[in-house]
Amino acid sequence: MSEGILTYQQIAKMIDISAVQAYHGERDIRELVGYAREFGFGAVHVLPAWIPFARALLQDTQGISLGSPVGFPSGGNHVAVKRAEAMQMVSDGVTELDMMINVGKLRSGDYSYVLEELRGVISSVDVPAKVIIETHYLNDDEIRQACELCVEAGAQFVKTSTGWAPTGATLMNIALIADCVKDRIGIKAAGGIRDLDMLVKMYHYGVRRFGINLQSAVEIVKAVQRLPDGVVGLAP
Repeated sequence: MSEGILTYQQIAKMIDISAVQAYHGERDIRELVGYAREFGFGAVHVLPAWIPFARALLQDTQGISLGSPVGFPSGGNHVAVKRAEAMQMVSDGVTELDMMINVGKLRSGDYSYVLEELRGVISSVDVPAKVIIETHYLNDDEIRQACELCVEAGAQFVKTSTGWAPTGATLMNIALIADCVKDRIGIKAAGGIRDLDMLVKMYHYGVRRFGINLQSAVEIVKAVQRLPDGVVGLAP
């Protein structure tokens, strides 16, 4: 990326758009893939049963990853189920996955369980794994502990939230995560990111992937396109 600026293409490439609500069907996924192609979004995420359909829609498209969530949205599935789900996702064609951490086990202080679960899922597949820690339900110490477990387990990213909790990514928890991981692992911000200003602020903290709802994602990219030369400055 050019020093001091981000183009709209670079911003779009960092954005994951998704159709992971229970009611999303063929029309929604076709729309999702269409927007991903039009604006150059980095990834589309669908629920597990829709992976083959989305893969078929993307078969002639380069540069767009296909992802799906493991243990979504509660994280409370048995580890064997999560492992089987992850392996099936890869078999069906995903190129990355977002795994929901077991929040209850984490909050109960059962860190060995959480670590072994993360390792068990991550080691069972050969695609990048982003671990969702659902920050809304965690205090600062629990967020730090979750980050350390993600790093130790070999995840590629720690992700703030599913988007289903009352709150998602905030500047406070992004700053806390960034201070904890110190570039040892990537950061994905998700939940409540609605405008370009917030995206740029989180980028300054080291966020390089963003989970953003389709409407907001399109508006953010269009906002950059309207700027002079289609770029946004990164001055603090």
